[in-house]
Amino acid sequence: MDNLFHYLDNAATTPVRPEAAQAAAEAMTRGWGNPSSQYALGRQAAGQVKGWREDIAKALGCGPEEVYFTSCGSESDNWAIFGALELNRRRGKHIVTTAIEHAAVLEPMRSLERQGYEVTYLQPDHQGRISPAQVSAALRPDTVLVSVMLVNNELGTVLPVKETAQAIKKAGCPALLHCDGVQGFLKVPFTPKALGVDLLSVSGHKIHAPKGVGALYIRKELVDSKRFPPLIRGGGQESGLRSGTEATAQIAAFAAAARLGAASMEKDIAHMSALKACAVDRLAQELPEAVVLVPDGAPHILPISLPGYKSEVVVRFLSDRGVYLSSGSACHRGKPSHVFGALKLPKPVLDGALRISFSCDTTREDVDALVEGLKGAKEALFTTLS
Repeated sequence: MDNLFHYLDNAATTPVRPEAAQAAAEAMTRGWGNPSSQYALGRQAAGQVKGWREDIAKALGCGPEEVYFTSCGSESDNWAIFGALELNRRRGKHIVTTAIEHAAVLEPMRSLERQGYEVTYLQPDHQGRISPAQVSAALRPDTVLVSVMLVNNELGTVLPVKETAQAIKKAGCPALLHCDGVQGFLKVPFTPKALGVDLLSVSGHKIHAPKGVGALYIRKELVDSKRFPPLIRGGGQESGLRSGTEATAQIAAFAAAARLGAASMEKDIAHMSALKACAVDRLAQELPEAVVLVPDGAPHILPISLPGYKSEVVVRFLSDRGVYLSSGSACHRGKPSHVFGALKLPKPVLDGALRISFSCDTTREDVDALVEGLKGAKEALFTTLS
């Protein structure tokens, strides 16, 4: 990591691992054949894609026949949602999700509402938690889809996905369960089977692969039924469910990052947890005005607030000093965060909300720079923002 700055926005994107970049370069310069071509270069590429799919499946803890490559987590979310509803189209028009999902889930929901679907949005408590009882109470005989993320991208809150699967089964409703696992993949231990999900989305650039590649886990039985709808029709790639020539360079890099991340996941979780605890302790000692919004949750995300200070001003102040973090999800582009807003926080706390996010590359020096930067922001901005 470049020591000229301190990067603490890993929930937005992660730096690409050198091994992943090398894998992409090799796929572009040495193994660049079309996997659908029948001559040797094409067969070589097809064999590589098969191996890369196995790598992703091993990291996820599922079968390779359950992994389908996409361009990003948002595409995976959209495909899962619209595909599940098409499959269940004769069983009802009620959906359950949460008010703190990523926009890649919430925007499709708003579109579906305009098409006549009824969506129940589960509201979190002040720390972003959704209870299994809320899920159970929302389920109906005509509920055809439940979409609950594993780890919230702004709060780090771990949602009760496994308990949601159990509630669906107990209620006997026909709902399929989709999970946005983008922030949870290689950050918290899970397998799709252990969670009990039917569909699960992941993304490459959250695990030190390049942007432009993701995957959708589709439970084998859904594919075997021959009823899960294709996202793109064409040449029959991805078992006919997402046609189009495979993005071999991105997939190669994704697989390399997943292999390395899976091998070091236990160590990485411990590293990020220790840095998170260090940041919490130092803030409590040196900047007691700071409020930790969610003290537990996933190891890589720490949401805090400097009450009385505008978060976007603090972000710019820190950026000028080489410390990079976020005032919320990077996808908001300066707009108020629906996630922080859903917590019903006092306005001064809401205005000062910040997201710190760690990775395996983050160091104690990064945490030191963060604390010093926040202290400097308090001193420099206090007279104008209170």
